[in-house]
Amino acid sequence: MLGIDDGPFEKYRPGAEAPLVGVMMEGPDLVEAVALTRFPVDGDGVTDFLGAWIESLRFRPALQAVVFGGITLAGLALLDPEALAARLGVPVLVVNRKPPANAGLREALHAAGLEARAAALERTLTAFPLGDLHASIAGASREQAALLLERTRGKSALPEALRVAHLIARAIATGESRGRA
Repeated sequence: MLGIDDGPFEKYRPGAEAPLVGVMMEGPDLVEAVALTRFPVDGDGVTDFLGAWIESLRFRPALQAVVFGGITLAGLALLDPEALAARLGVPVLVVNRKPPANAGLREALHAAGLEARAAALERTLTAFPLGDLHASIAGASREQAALLLERTRGKSALPEALRVAHLIARAIATGESRGRA
């Protein structure tokens, strides 16, 4: 499983970029690879960017799933999990500790002058409770999502690949990691 997360970034700075970290793990305890890139804060086209980036990674042939901690990256860049799953041919799982609040995201898009992206929220997958998390999955069934989570979690509710990606992304941006992903 490849977990992808962004690190902290400077808001309101022209040309600002957020670090993106991908951590490929086998199960909950074997890190196979780490990959780094950057994406413009509030940038457009994050799904295509991620698709091309993941396809270029040397470990791409071994990839069996991708997991994200929400549909936004680098601020208000909106991920399309279904398009990414179709492009890569592997399931894309989006997990959250709380039920996703698209109303708040819609307001943030409006405040940032990115109203055109709000239409994409209507197409987002519906999240369902899955143990301690709320999850949505593209390219697989709910049962497969549950199995993926079961096989990739350690002590945390989150899949380890996502948790480790979060820790690394934060350390890159701030000098050290901390807290919950």
